[in-house]
Amino acid sequence: MEIGSLIDLRNDATMPEYPPEILMKPWSVPPTGARVRVPGSKSLTNRALIVAALADGASTLTGALDSDDTRVMVDSLRRLGSAVAHDPAVATIRVEGCGGAIPAKAADLYVANSGTSLRFLTAMVATGRGTYRLDGTPRLRQRPVSDLLRALNGLGADARSDLNTGCPPVTVRASGLDGGYAFVKGDVSSQFLSGLLMALPCSRDVTTVEVQGVLVSRPYVAMTLAVMEAFGVRVGNRKDRRFDVRPARYSGRTFAIEPDASAASYFFALAAITGGTVTVDGLGEGSIQGDLGFVDVLEHMGCTVVRGRDATTVTGGPLRGVDVDMNAISDTVMTLAVVALFARGMTRIRNVGHIRHKETDRIAALAAELRKLGANVEEQPDGLIIFPPAAIAPARIATYDDHRMAMAFALAGIKAEGVTVLDPGCVAKTYPGFWEDLTGLAP
Repeated sequence: MEIGSLIDLRNDATMPEYPPEILMKPWSVPPTGARVRVPGSKSLTNRALIVAALADGASTLTGALDSDDTRVMVDSLRRLGSAVAHDPAVATIRVEGCGGAIPAKAADLYVANSGTSLRFLTAMVATGRGTYRLDGTPRLRQRPVSDLLRALNGLGADARSDLNTGCPPVTVRASGLDGGYAFVKGDVSSQFLSGLLMALPCSRDVTTVEVQGVLVSRPYVAMTLAVMEAFGVRVGNRKDRRFDVRPARYSGRTFAIEPDASAASYFFALAAITGGTVTVDGLGEGSIQGDLGFVDVLEHMGCTVVRGRDATTVTGGPLRGVDVDMNAISDTVMTLAVVALFARGMTRIRNVGHIRHKETDRIAALAAELRKLGANVEEQPDGLIIFPPAAIAPARIATYDDHRMAMAFALAGIKAEGVTVLDPGCVAKTYPGFWEDLTGLAP
């Protein structure tokens, strides 16, 4: 049986079905006093699932995201022998921890195009005792994992790229991790480091992990450390360059998942481009998600931002272009690129070369689709320079099976006539109910 047939993510009554394309309808007036609560953070949900599965005792994750990416993680944990009860109706996942010992001695894991699931599970299964294979979509087979494999092999695993491409499919023959010293490159994905950190408390000895080069998306590593600490394991961290991890046991607990800050960026951007006011509930000053920093960029562009304890409100104003390093908030690059279409003057997005290795080459895809809308775009190795058009041209927007392309470019159709988003169902990867939530805010 082909591994891809093991799970059909979208063949489920709880997942919305969408037509092959959606022609957006411009809004006649901006939203005023609109409020939305986006689903739980994908990044937090998948981190908490890994840690809960390794913990002693049971854990309950509240506010958990139900999406393609979280479903492949739940399915994989079950195949590894963990008892996982997922109730999407109440956004709750209950996990019976395995006490640091993976029950299954062999498993085939299909992770679709979920980079977090690939990297986190590859590290996790290296702590087990058995043979484990991970595979996914054709695009996943282009996503790099060699730096993580190299680090795991240095700690006692036998982890290989089956096709010698440095990408999936991956086979891990595991007999536990020894600990010791490991190097991991930081310039492709912070998920390599996050996956290692979550798995290493199950090693036989102390492990020191040193990051080589620049660490991209640092806030996501901080998120990983926060989740680990919430489940009882603290990591020695020396200026994001060196991490000391001692053998330890996670403790099961109830853990609340914040709304997803990356998903919230589309609604903050909606306020920005329409001149309206939108509040996202559940995301406030205490958030541990770096992508909430997207509102700081909007503020520099001319928006008014009110940051509360449990909510954030953006009111749009006359927008001006910005020159911004988005390395730390790279999942919001597509959102900002669409906002730039409606700003006065040039916008430069830089230091995000690593997003070429995401669900698609996001820099190339953005350049192609922005040009369809009439923008003059200079594609650079690590980003984009965007000159907005005098008027948005009608266009059929390709989404490249990338959820963030669909959600970001939908915003252009809120302001301009004739914008069609192809394959709108790809949003199921992280936000199945996006179209309902967006249209629900229409005046």
